[in-house]
Amino acid sequence: MEAAGGLLARARPRRAEAVRLRKRRSVLYGAPGGRRGGGPPGESPWLVALAVALRGLNCALVQTSFVPDEYWQSLEVAHRMVFNYGYLTWEWENGLRGYSYPLIFASIYKVLQLLAKDDVQLLIWVPRLVQALLAAFADVKLYSLVRHLENAETAKWVYFCQLCSWFTWYSCTRTLTNTMETLLTIFALSYYPIKGSKMGSSCKYLTLIAFAIVIRPTAVIPWIPLVFNHFWQEQKKADLILHNCIPVGLVTVGTSLIIDRVFFGKWVLVQLNFLKFNVLQNLGTFYGSHPWHWYFTQGLPVILATHLPFFIHGCVQAPKRYRIFLMAVIWTVLVYSMLSHKEFRFIYPVLPFCMVFCGYSLKHLKACKKSAASFLLLSNLLPALYTGLIHQRGSLDVMSHVQQLCNNSYQSQASIFIMMPCHSTPFYSHVHCPLKMRFLQCPPDLTGNKSYIDEADLFYSNPLAWLNEEFYNDTLLPSHLIFFSVLEQEISSFLALKDYEKSATVFHTHVPQGRVGSHIYVYRKKLK
Repeated sequence: MEAAGGLLARARPRRAEAVRLRKRRSVLYGAPGGRRGGGPPGESPWLVALAVALRGLNCALVQTSFVPDEYWQSLEVAHRMVFNYGYLTWEWENGLRGYSYPLIFASIYKVLQLLAKDDVQLLIWVPRLVQALLAAFADVKLYSLVRHLENAETAKWVYFCQLCSWFTWYSCTRTLTNTMETLLTIFALSYYPIKGSKMGSSCKYLTLIAFAIVIRPTAVIPWIPLVFNHFWQEQKKADLILHNCIPVGLVTVGTSLIIDRVFFGKWVLVQLNFLKFNVLQNLGTFYGSHPWHWYFTQGLPVILATHLPFFIHGCVQAPKRYRIFLMAVIWTVLVYSMLSHKEFRFIYPVLPFCMVFCGYSLKHLKACKKSAASFLLLSNLLPALYTGLIHQRGSLDVMSHVQQLCNNSYQSQASIFIMMPCHSTPFYSHVHCPLKMRFLQCPPDLTGNKSYIDEADLFYSNPLAWLNEEFYNDTLLPSHLIFFSVLEQEISSFLALKDYEKSATVFHTHVPQGRVGSHIYVYRKKLK
């Protein structure tokens, strides 16, 4: 017995050591040198504070407009939901957009209203600061993912690439559905069960995907190869479908239906209407079309900019398990290439995938690593600052002149007519008083009328004749006219005849094109 006891006593340390060895081996796909956190709560408070500070600065240094949707599909809708006045575009009349995303900003507006702090500047900046905070947490999540999959050094390079990206800087604090789609993609990616991940959770990543799809149905596109890859490798396929996919789908779609039922006043499946309009009917071509190769020759190279060579190098250097990320990028670009209407922001959600490869490239550069990092930072700094502070800022700056009309006794008599390409400026969300305002309409025709021409096109076909016909009676004249500088000469006789005088000149862009001028002019009717 004693001999046996001694043998057992000697055997125990070897078993414990074997367990420790297995534990060390399981870390091969983890982060050898770091603490394992699950995102912002599990990361260093200093990293979180740095991310929040940088995205806060990012928010302050983006003072330009990008596309109309950042106001008209979010803040304008939220303003109407809370303050009961405003304008809803044709998408809302036809049930192509859902209220789930504007509800986020409507909640912010409601809190400000209850606190009697619904100042117009707070209505403009608080939603963007919230978006910046979410962007900061997404940055930390991306860092955490790579640190778990690789190591802290690789994660730092990926984080560096994410911060350097001019397009991320330009877009991540805007109240665009594409921005929220991208942030939710990063959050979902951090829980995606890729080989080596310690944070994988089918329920969490599927829930985040479902929420992204509710906000913007095209969010499903980058996730199709990822979900299929997960399903292929999953041993318990029936459990994945029955215990995760179906419950998550039912809850999110059901919640979306209920929210839309409350605000539309009827049952509307907006995701189906959205896909029918943009994909099946391809009616997005009403807003312009591009050749099939545009995303490969212009779209992706522009948003990647000087990251592009590092992305290509990273694709070659990265391990095989990252091929699914590359497949998601290629698949997304291919799918969007089949649609005629193309925009840079549509492929923004694949940019975080690209940053993983860029960071991997920098980490594995044999020489000139510091020079490459300096080049990446400096080459992205100029476009980030220029597009954020200068290019297309007039659309926002001119609204401060409109706001001034709310602060005097002239408000009841004031009326604004914005004679610019439709939705060129924000509306009541950036004025916050019930001024009489009007702009040129441009809804697409949904009836199949091939000879249909919208109001904006009719106006620009002959501005002077249109104005004389529209305002045949002087009592109908607005007190203020707002338009791009390219229109001034053409309507100068109307302005002189109707006693209008220039009251403000606002810079807009150094690269005027077509109907968009370098400056925006504000004309007011002379007081008699």
